[in-house]
Amino acid sequence: MSLTVVGSIALDTVETPWGQNTEGLGGAATYFSLAASNYTRVHLVGVVGEDFPVEHVALLSEKGINLAGLERAPGKTFRWTGRYHRDVNHRDTLDTQLNVFAEFHPKLPEEARDAKYLFLGNIHPALQLEVLDQARASFVALDTMNLWIHTTRADLDKVLARVDCLIINDSEVKDLTGEHNVITGAEAIRTLGPRTVVVKKGEHGCLLFHEEGLFAAPAFPLRDVIDPTGAGDTFAGGFMGCIAQRGDTSPRTLRQAVIHGSVVASYTCEAFGPNRLAQIARSDIDARFDAFKQLVAF
Repeated sequence: MSLTVVGSIALDTVETPWGQNTEGLGGAATYFSLAASNYTRVHLVGVVGEDFPVEHVALLSEKGINLAGLERAPGKTFRWTGRYHRDVNHRDTLDTQLNVFAEFHPKLPEEARDAKYLFLGNIHPALQLEVLDQARASFVALDTMNLWIHTTRADLDKVLARVDCLIINDSEVKDLTGEHNVITGAEAIRTLGPRTVVVKKGEHGCLLFHEEGLFAAPAFPLRDVIDPTGAGDTFAGGFMGCIAQRGDTSPRTLRQAVIHGSVVASYTCEAFGPNRLAQIARSDIDARFDAFKQLVAF
């Protein structure tokens, strides 16, 4: 089953205690697509500027990602600059330049509209509503952030009422619901619309809430974390890619999708940008998935 993603494509400048990556390939839709392409056909919908390197387009195309929805607009590509602390759970955003992304209004090609699965990346809720009005997906997952929770809550509530799954982190659960307990917060979110809620907790793994209860999964342990940028978007790509490949959202599939998301995200953290993610094959994912099963078996 095919999968459509709508979100940002960027040039990122990232500094960590282990080095720096200047104007490398980035953006939520980029990480998501590279991850999900290991499982199923992906339709990427986004915008870049005239300065976006052709080699990045070639990489996405080589991975089999459908780029009919990739718009190249006059102007510069969205840019983000950040610095991570030695504790990589903490980072500082140093600069954000929306550029062509500021005027972006998603236009879904026919194939992207027909995809059974849809992921709404972290963009303005009004744009997410525009996508929902175009798409014909039967299962929709959503990402959002504190900015939209605080500044565009009315539009966000409209989106939440129309999606099946919400993927956010634990601090966003508290902002969205006012609940300081993640479990009660997730239960409150499920009354807003999405019946499936995935709460990311960084290096501490994630929690999955669905119709048949709660599933807890650790993160895959890594000796060296070089750059965690895009790990959450990679997780979403692995999660949704697995679901689209299986063609169902049964509790068993959802649980396995969480593990696949965690596995693929672990590869992203091993190098700057999506460099490591772009190198892996499905056999690498399957091998680490098997290793993950051994880690948690008891």
